[in-house]
Amino acid sequence: MSDRKINASSLRTRSVVKNKVSATTDSVENDTDSDSSGPVKLFSVVRQIKPSLHREISKDGKPRQQKNNNKSPRKRKQTENETVKGRKAIKTGTEKQATQDIEDIWQPENWRVVLDNIQKMRKMYKAPVDSLGCEECPEKNVSPKVYRYQTLISVMLSSQTRDEVTFAATERLIEHGLTMESILATPDEKIKDLIHPVGFCKSKVRYIKKATQMIKDQFNGDIPKTFVDLLKLPGVGPKIANLVMSVAWKKTVGIAVDTHVHRISNRLGWVPKPTKEPEQTRKALEKWLPKELWKEISQNLVGFGQTICKPINPKCADCLNKNLCPSSTCKEK
Repeated sequence: MSDRKINASSLRTRSVVKNKVSATTDSVENDTDSDSSGPVKLFSVVRQIKPSLHREISKDGKPRQQKNNNKSPRKRKQTENETVKGRKAIKTGTEKQATQDIEDIWQPENWRVVLDNIQKMRKMYKAPVDSLGCEECPEKNVSPKVYRYQTLISVMLSSQTRDEVTFAATERLIEHGLTMESILATPDEKIKDLIHPVGFCKSKVRYIKKATQMIKDQFNGDIPKTFVDLLKLPGVGPKIANLVMSVAWKKTVGIAVDTHVHRISNRLGWVPKPTKEPEQTRKALEKWLPKELWKEISQNLVGFGQTICKPINPKCADCLNKNLCPSSTCKEK
């Protein structure tokens, strides 16, 4: 029974094709009556028909099955899974971006009120940084190059050293001659005696000598003008570079974070999570604190840390932020 169906189908297909050929041939014969190039046209038409014959009839004379463009259930399932995965990836990426945006705009609660209170207290209590800080160390009646160089040296001396000690050491260097030529001509032991008892005295002598030589050889006798170039000098880190840029070049490119700024920022909760190093604190502060406040924040927090929010036994009872500070030891009920 199935063989009869196939033969019948094959005969029908052949009949259709035969009719097409006959119709085309008749058309061509009609054309050849008025055109001398009839045989050429006939050959051309047959060549055009031939591909369609192959499409309709297979080699064994049976009707050729049409290609099924529909995918198998397995392939359809695979495509659906890939589509779902793609959507999930897009959703995950969007969620991550949203989380990042939230982190970028994070700000501590009531930070403006807290900062206003700190500024009020800074006016109430005089701190060593106000009269003995790095801005007060250089000579005022020297050339701009010498002023900038003296600023750099005083800031390098200030690391891990109290302002009173830094100011006195800078004064002794100035009396000796705090210029590049004078420092390069002075023996290391002599410089060590002049700056003692600053912290890490021996290392700072080595840093000062090498940095001075680099400035002379690579920067035309003037301290580097950019934050990146300042970091190339021995003994200069982000805190020193930011402070030098602010004082020497009058440019604010970052927050100078010392131990006071680092400690107070963590006590006040001004970082999204506790930080262990001043550099981590600097990056956290610069993400949310308006740039116009970067310069004054260091001076305010350093003085506040020297007078009220001390490392040991902070004076929480005298602090205007005692009810706002998460670390306060005497909040009023």
